[in-house]
Parts: sequence; C-alpha cells; structure tokens
Amino acid sequence: MRELPLPLALTARLSPVVVLAAAGWALTSSPATPADQHDAGQKTSTQSPSAPSSTAAEAASYTAAPAPCGSISVATVKSLVPGAKTAGKEIQSTNAKLRRTCSWNALKGYDYRWLDVSFEVMESDAAAQKEYQERLTEKSGGGAVPGLGDSAYSVVNLTTQDKQQTREGVVIARVSNVLVVTTYNGSDFETKKAPSTDVINTGAIKAARDAVTALKGSR
Repeated sequence: MRELPLPLALTARLSPVVVLAAAGWALTSSPATPADQHDAGQKTSTQSPSAPSSTAAEAASYTAAPAPCGSISVATVKSLVPGAKTAGKEIQSTNAKLRRTCSWNALKGYDYRWLDVSFEVMESDAAAQKEYQERLTEKSGGGAVPGLGDSAYSVVNLTTQDKQQTREGVVIARVSNVLVVTTYNGSDFETKKAPSTDVINTGAIKAARDAVTALKGSR
C-alpha cells in the first residue's frame, strides 16, 4: 500500500485527528491564534467636541464578538467542506468577548477542505480601519470585494511542499470596529493538485458574506 505523506504546512491545519484507513495515516490540526485586541470598552476618539456625529458612531460600535460557529449557514458549510460536521468547532480564545474563531474541516476520500471564520473586535472604528490596512499590506496581491461590510479584500495564494499543492483564500472584511477574517483552503492528496483559484476565492467570499450578515444581525 502506498504511503501518502502529509506536508508540514498542512499538518497544523487538520483538526480533529482524521484517519484515512485506506492509506494508514492520520491528520492533526492546531490553528494559530493571533494576539487578542485591547478591551473593547476602552473607546477613544480623536475628534473634537464639535463632531458629535463621529462620537455617536463610536458609541454604536460592537462591544463583543458573536458566536462564530453559528455565523456560517449549514448550506454553505456543506457546499464548501463536504463531510464536515456543520456545527463547527470553536477555537479557545484568551478573551472570547473580543475574539472568537470557528473552524470546519474534513477529508472526503483524498480531497481535503478547511474553513474558518474569526471575529476580532477593536476598541474603535479607527483602530479597526488601521488594522485592516495593515492586514492588506501583509496579504498583498489580491483585490477588493465590493458590497461586503464597510470594506473588504480577498487574496488567494498557492503553496507547494513535498510536491503537494495547497491553495488558500483569505477574505478580510471590516464592519465598523470589527474585522471579519475568513480563511478557506484545499488540497487533493491523490493528485497532489490544489483546487482552482476561482473555486477557493468564490468559496471564501461566500463564507465571508454569511459571517458579515451574522455579525450585523447580532446587534
């Protein structure tokens, strides 16, 4: 029986342990958790007292992250991550009020898919805008996603390790003082090829739209 090696880049993306009996190998996951943001209750404003409209906007900002595992519709999960448990798995956070993440992943045959969504609450709209711009600098090479939140950006990258391709799409959307970050990737462990850019980008944007809609409905 031919052994199918798992690239190190994907080892940290597979959770919980999934056993492929036909090939005799197991997959594990432990996604990284970015640093938590400052307390959302500490709101600041650089506007002068003569600008009450900006102050009002700050007061209306989100103060807590919504439940992430309920933010993606069952239909979307089934279409993007075939075979995954639609309930998802929330990743532990050091401050669940300000940052919450949910993940879905599954290996169907030799075809692997991973989806996660994070809500990151910033102390102000201005802070969220600054962080959004910094993320775009880190994830250069993509393009804007019209009609998604106050602003949104999508980028897709292909990586190859041990001849195994993985294509990953990331959508970063800003809604007031919250960043909604959606990640979607996939690989085929039999052909060693990755899904097309269009498949991954379209899927990531679809999930991001679900997440943004859920965030707006949580107010």
